[in-house]
Amino acid sequence: MNTALTTNDFNQIVAGRHSIKKYDPTVKISRDEMTEILRKATLAPSSVNMQPWRFLIIESPKAKAILAPLSRFNQRQVETSSAVIAIFGDLNSINNAEAIYGKAVELGFMPMEVKEKQLAAISKYYEQMTPEVNRETVLIDSGLVSMQLMLVARAHGYDTNAIGGYEKDKIAEAFGLDPERYVPVMLISIGKAVDNGYPSVRLPIDQVTTWK
Repeated sequence: MNTALTTNDFNQIVAGRHSIKKYDPTVKISRDEMTEILRKATLAPSSVNMQPWRFLIIESPKAKAILAPLSRFNQRQVETSSAVIAIFGDLNSINNAEAIYGKAVELGFMPMEVKEKQLAAISKYYEQMTPEVNRETVLIDSGLVSMQLMLVARAHGYDTNAIGGYEKDKIAEAFGLDPERYVPVMLISIGKAVDNGYPSVRLPIDQVTTWK
């Protein structure tokens, strides 16, 4: 069976990329399906495969009540969406290196000697990495998984909206996370849109591309 993404498939997926402001509040995404959406999203690439993204699924009335005052300009998305996914970047993602590469050996993806060599190089690299570079790397990787999550959600028949306007300095602590470790990346509301908003315009490719 050919599972390659065709041009038509891609056009259908991105066709709904409008700024969604209101969802059908009766539509709820099951935990099993949400888990599958997240699993597919985490197939996104990351620097040395450290997968620094962390997901907080805000779906209960209690959790949404906590989020609401932290996202004052996006009240309708919070209230009507099936869930709001808060994406954080883990600044301590290197702590999972042994587990990730050990599992690769266990599954036969790489020999032990390659794992040991790569882990030694990665550990040395992270020891010399500045906090600024670490943060930048985590944000880039978490941005990759965020876009992939939105595309996967669309393939499942749901609409999403990326939200950057919220209290980033307060959200981690509000939900019991260590703000020194977990960097807020964005919120993504998800559900079935009832208001598709307005189509958006893209700059022409020749204006944003340079050929050498």
